[in-house]
Amino acid sequence: MAVEYGVEWDPKALKELRKLDGTIRLQFLRKLQERQAGPRVPGDALHSMKDCYKIKLRGAGYRLVYRVEDGRIVILVLAVGKRERSSVYDSAKSR
Repeated sequence: MAVEYGVEWDPKALKELRKLDGTIRLQFLRKLQERQAGPRVPGDALHSMKDCYKIKLRGAGYRLVYRVEDGRIVILVLAVGKRERSSVYDSAKSR
């Protein structure tokens, strides 16, 4: 039986999510729910950040960055935002 990961949010990431349009927010939440069963997706790994992965909404240009914490069986969402000038990745690195 596969272990399902819980989801925790950095307070700043949750605030960023709440600012998004409802349809974009819903798309992220659905994708995150899918990742709970298998959060380590090799194609979405962030090479500059250990144990971190992204969920991308290509059409909208938004990214969600999360870190997998196997010891606690948790996906910790670090940042949500536009991909422009890598700002979402810079925010995630600082958290």
